[in-house]
Amino acid sequence: MNDILARRARLLGPNVPTFYDEPVHIVRGQGVWLWDAQGRRYLDCYNNVAHVGHGHPKVVEAICRQSAVLNTHTRYLHEGILDYAERLTARFGHGLSQVIMVCTGSEANDILLRMAQAVTGRTGFIATDNTYHGNTWAVSQLSSRRPPIGGHAPNIRRVPAPDSLDPPGGSLAAQPEAFAGNVARAIAELEAAGFGFAGFMFCPIFANEGLPGVAPGFLDATARVVRRAGGLLLADEVQPGFGRVGSHWWGHDRLGVVPDAVSLGKPMGNGHPVAAVVARPDVMAAFRNAFGYFNTFGGNPVSCAAASAVLDVIEEEGLIPRAAETGAYMLERLRALRHPLIHEARGAGLFFAVELVRDGQPAAAEAGATVEAMRRRGVLIGRIGRAQHILKLRPPMPFGRAEADLAVAALAESLAELPA
Repeated sequence: MNDILARRARLLGPNVPTFYDEPVHIVRGQGVWLWDAQGRRYLDCYNNVAHVGHGHPKVVEAICRQSAVLNTHTRYLHEGILDYAERLTARFGHGLSQVIMVCTGSEANDILLRMAQAVTGRTGFIATDNTYHGNTWAVSQLSSRRPPIGGHAPNIRRVPAPDSLDPPGGSLAAQPEAFAGNVARAIAELEAAGFGFAGFMFCPIFANEGLPGVAPGFLDATARVVRRAGGLLLADEVQPGFGRVGSHWWGHDRLGVVPDAVSLGKPMGNGHPVAAVVARPDVMAAFRNAFGYFNTFGGNPVSCAAASAVLDVIEEEGLIPRAAETGAYMLERLRALRHPLIHEARGAGLFFAVELVRDGQPAAAEAGATVEAMRRRGVLIGRIGRAQHILKLRPPMPFGRAEADLAVAALAESLAELPA
């Protein structure tokens, strides 16, 4: 372990993040399980990249088969991207019928920003103050993980995020209107500063904000504010998309909001680097004509084969209804846990948050200790939230009741180690 860490530092540079105080050296994955170099098995309750399960044979076979035939870019004609685009857009409503394929969610979200600029001719953007939308220069301006050198760009406004512990407006009931009011004030600031308002980017389940349990209709008032100002609603579906929420293919449909364009990422290729933007034709035309965008690897035949195989598996194995059924079961079990630090357990399909609070304040140290205790018990989870005090569980979609029982039992034991 120390040899690997030393090599990382020598070859990759300083401050390369790892999970856990004692990093895990993973060498193999299958389904919802991972194995380390010592042969220990871990239940993966965190990884939405392997959306249909680690090493799924259908996805592996599709990648290998297409790699042996052809891999090139979209300046040559190939039908794989067209076949996939037809299949993907058939799962969208609201006129979202055209696709740009890229390699990462960061690239997709960068395109969303440029689409809004092309449509509106304006450059001001709004996101929440506790979010993450990727690693490009542009989308990093929206994210809250580390402030950009020199501060956030002046054309960016970040509004208070939805919060279950300290909601904008002072109560959960007042939060939707308060959120919309904050967006309206941010729009007015952008207009007064001469940038104008181009778009509002959001995750439909506010995943990095801590999965605050917003109900369908939460963004209705905000959507009206955005539409009146002529801006675009830009939905980041990298985490909730492809059936993660159980009730729908996409988080925006669960929330009941109609976006102008949507970004897709991690789950799309089950670990193969493929991502996309889906938009209305008028939005796509504005972007294409303004930027003439081309991505060498985006939409290559191998990526399209991987992404198409993921759609096959989701449907053939009934993973969306499985997410709904298993998610409801696991959420019930999480809510039955009793510990004085548990403020609330929340969920949306196979995405869960357990918020830890001590004396009315976020219990960040205790959350960190719980994540480490779960790793020692062979269950991998993470944490999110403004103070990193919310336990995050987001397993691959084949996760079932037996695995839910294992995860909840390990969590109960881990919480029991904490001082009351």
